[in-house]
Amino acid sequence: MKLLRVGPPGAERPVVLGRDGAAYDLSGRTADIDGAFLAALDPAELDRAVSAGELPVARIDGLRVGAPVVRPGKVVGIGLNYSCHAAEAGAREPAEPVVFLKPSYTVVGPDDEVLVPRGSEKTDYEVELAIVIGRTARYLESRSEAAAVIAGYATVNDVTERSFQNERGGQWDKGKSAETFTPLGPWLVTADEVADPQKLGLRLWVNGQLRQDGSTAEMIFPVPEVVRYVSQFMVLEPGDVIITGTPAGVTLGHPGTPFLRPADVVECEVEGLGRQRQVLGKA
Repeated sequence: MKLLRVGPPGAERPVVLGRDGAAYDLSGRTADIDGAFLAALDPAELDRAVSAGELPVARIDGLRVGAPVVRPGKVVGIGLNYSCHAAEAGAREPAEPVVFLKPSYTVVGPDDEVLVPRGSEKTDYEVELAIVIGRTARYLESRSEAAAVIAGYATVNDVTERSFQNERGGQWDKGKSAETFTPLGPWLVTADEVADPQKLGLRLWVNGQLRQDGSTAEMIFPVPEVVRYVSQFMVLEPGDVIITGTPAGVTLGHPGTPFLRPADVVECEVEGLGRQRQVLGKA
C-alpha cells in the first residue's frame, strides 16, 4: 500500500492509494499516519477494506502532499554508506555504520520549499532511501528480526550544509539540522510492496541536470543490518525514520560545481517510492 498525507502544513489528512490508483480517505480509521497507526497497521487488512469499498474516495488533485509520517520522534542518519560516496568525500569506507541524528522539525513534504540557511556557503543534496519503523525495537539480534520491524520505505533528500558539517568543529549535526532539511515522501510504501530494498535505483537532478544515479545495491551496510545495528544504541519506536546514506554525485565530490542557491530546483526519486521536487528559498 502507498500511504500519504495531504493538505496544508499542520492540517494534513491521511490517505491510502489503492491498487486501482484511486485515493481513499483514512480519517475514519486514524487521525493521522503516526506511530500508533503504524504499530497497528496490517497492509493486507487495509487492502481488503479498500477492495470492499469500506473507505470513502478522497479528492486529492491539486492538494499539497506532506511528509507521509507525521513528525517522527527521531530521524536517524547513516553516513558514508556507499563506497563511491565515501571516496568522493575523501573518507575511508567505515568499518561500522556512521550514525547521526536530525531533528524531527527538519522533516517537510516532498515538494515543500527548502531553505538555504543563513551563513550557508555549501548547501548540498543527498538522495536516499528512508526506512520507516513500525514496531518498537531494542537490541535486535538478527537481520530477520530487523526486517520485521520495518513498516515501509520512502524517498528522502538528506539536505546538508557542508561548511557547517565539516568546517565548524567537525560536528555533523550542525550541517544536518536546519529547518526543511529532510524532505520526505511523497509516499510511505509498505514493506510488503518492496520486494528487495537492495535493488532500488536512486536519482537526483539539479536544474534538470542529472547529478546522482545509483542503486541501493551499492550500500556497504544493507537495510536490515542498519536497523539491527542502530537498535544496539537507541530504542527505535513506531514512526521513527532512518535515512540510509547516499550514492556518489553530491556537490561536495565535484570541485567547481556550485552548491545549491535560492531559486535552484532539486528533483529526486527512489525507484517505486515516488519523486520529489523542491525549489530552494532562503531562511
